[in-house]
Parts: sequence; C-alpha cells; structure tokens
Amino acid sequence: MAVKIKLKRLGKIRSPHYRIVVADSRTRRDGRAIEEIGLYHPVQNPSRIEVDSERAQYWLGVGAQPTEPVLAILKLTGDWQKHKGEPAPPPLLVAEPKATRPLFEALGGDTEGKGEAITQKKKAEKKDEATAESASTEA
Repeated sequence: MAVKIKLKRLGKIRSPHYRIVVADSRTRRDGRAIEEIGLYHPVQNPSRIEVDSERAQYWLGVGAQPTEPVLAILKLTGDWQKHKGEPAPPPLLVAEPKATRPLFEALGGDTEGKGEAITQKKKAEKKDEATAESASTEA
C-alpha cells in the first residue's frame, strides 16, 4: 500500500482551505485520511501554513510520498530539508497587522452638516410645471 501526503480541500467555492493529510494513494482527494498533519489557507495574505513537523518527519521517514503542492509547502516550512539533511530555509513571513484607515473626524472633517444641496432636484421642477399647467387649464 502506497501512502501519500496530500491536500484535502475544504471550504466554499471561492474561499478554499486545505488540510495536509496522510492517506492511501488510492483514496479520493477529499476521502478518508489516515492522519491530518497540517493546515494550508492560501486565500489569507500571507498564506497561513501550519505543519506538525514531528508527524511530517515520521511519515516521510516511513516512506510516505508528498504530492507536488505538499512538497512545495514542506520546502517552505523546512521539513523537507530537515528530512533530506540539507540546511534550513529562511523563516516564513508573519502577517503584519493591517493599518486601519484614519477616521474622518481625526483628519479634521466636520461632524456638522453643511446644509442643503446647491442644485435643485429636477423632479421637483417637473412637478411644479405640471401643477402650473393644470391650474391654467382649469381656469
């Protein structure tokens, strides 16, 4: 029985997230897994990657073959280099907190209303003309 380390897809249509699983190579993509060893959320900026390094090393040690996407993830986290005995890659980037937009009031904006609009509404003019025409026809 060949064992693969592959991605199991979860999530909605346009917001996928994956679990890194160890499964028999004959199972479906989202089928039954032997063990879940990590997470991969590609939609987040930067992507969220979590791998249980100890379990990944165990499965690589007993002969589990990673698929191409999982191999790329394992290379990013350094687990593949650790398995092969190569030097570790630089650490992954951590998401910086988003800077919130400054509030309108903080920029010196007025909290009071300026008053009415300068231009008149066109519908009001048409109603005034229609009432004037109807008044002249009745007289």
